[in-house]
Amino acid sequence: MRSRRSRSGTSSSTPDFGKVAATYDELRPTDENWWELFELLVREGDLLGRRVLDIGCGTGRVAAALADRGARVWGVEPEPRMAELARKRLSTVKIAPAEKLPFKEGWFDRAVMVLVIHLLDRPRAFAEARRVLAPDGRLVVATFDPAHFERYWLNRFFPSLEAIDRSRFPEPPELRRQLEEAGFATVRLMRLSQRSSIDREGALGRVRGRFISPLQLLDEDEYQHGLRRMEQELPEENEYALEWVLAVNYR
Repeated sequence: MRSRRSRSGTSSSTPDFGKVAATYDELRPTDENWWELFELLVREGDLLGRRVLDIGCGTGRVAAALADRGARVWGVEPEPRMAELARKRLSTVKIAPAEKLPFKEGWFDRAVMVLVIHLLDRPRAFAEARRVLAPDGRLVVATFDPAHFERYWLNRFFPSLEAIDRSRFPEPPELRRQLEEAGFATVRLMRLSQRSSIDREGALGRVRGRFISPLQLLDEDEYQHGLRRMEQELPEENEYALEWVLAVNYR
């Protein structure tokens, strides 16, 4: 596992998404909540019919869904194995970091960043996103509100999870400041709250597959101890909340 500290202080270490690429979509399936967030991105970003860049596109689900709706979509993803999977959905995926986009200035009408900014050097990535947008372009960012981590359903099994994610995800005022400092003229923030549930076997399967990146960043002893506790104590049905922040940014 590689250690990294960006000048924005987003993270002290970087998870290896290559390890989970093959099972990523299986462990994080699209559901009603996923589609609700997607529709909000489409509406607030005015994405349909546009030239759109999906920054940190992962396995390409958002990019492919946009293409299916009539957008002209490109993706960038730094992890080769994730990019390989994305290319099975969309041929216009490049292997590149968000901090150094392989496109000329003003090439895109819109850009999206979905659950990725906690992994980036945000000042550099936001500045790059703005650079490749047309003068009337728009960047839409979807990320977790740090309030999401206060009552996260796995906290009681893995006590370090909250601190790990709070160190990576910006508070909304910090997010606004970083976007404005990157040159976006108008930054509009909104929240989305969702509810969901997962059964015991589904939950155990996801945790065994380390379906969220902080499970890779945990001390191995804490991970194994928490997993054993889950196997002993987890109820048959587990309800939880998702707390999102959406930032719509006008160039």
